[in-house]
Amino acid sequence: MCHAFLESPTFFAVLLHIDEDLAEAAREAGCPACGGTLHQADYPRKPRGCPEPWRAAFATRRSFCCAQCRRRLTPRSVRFLGRRVYLGVVVVVASVRHTGHHPQADALAATLAVPIRTLRRWQTWWREQLAQTPLWCGAQGGFVPPVDLQQAPGSLLERFLGDAADALVALLRFLSPLTSRSCRLHEGG
Repeated sequence: MCHAFLESPTFFAVLLHIDEDLAEAAREAGCPACGGTLHQADYPRKPRGCPEPWRAAFATRRSFCCAQCRRRLTPRSVRFLGRRVYLGVVVVVASVRHTGHHPQADALAATLAVPIRTLRRWQTWWREQLAQTPLWCGAQGGFVPPVDLQQAPGSLLERFLGDAADALVALLRFLSPLTSRSCRLHEGG
């Protein structure tokens, strides 16, 4: 997988559009606790690894607050992977490159300003902590042959159909339940 996605305006436009659709669906569904009306209450983000032309569009994370019970609802996202400061696409692409000490991992890490220790922490998340999430516990049986988490995210990415960009978007959609509070994500960095 190459990291050409990080330079593609079309790819980032797709991610933004998907997030807007996910946020609108969450808003229309209302508060999951009381059914109340949700008001927009976005919060700022400073996502690392975001191309300059997209920084303004990616500088906020959609979120809502219930007008009645005041509980916050942060919808699923394909742009952000939980509370990580790097974009989800950067976490996936850099982790694929780093799996098995890929020869270009150091160069990619330098390009994205991702410290090698952060890449190692992400690898631990893919190999150990993802397996403990409710998302993975419920979905792992649907992958035939089974996904080798020791080679994740590459081994997981291979399970999604389409060209590399389509597979990457599908993987980010698959992981999107981990980006909201409805599915707890053990933060590994």
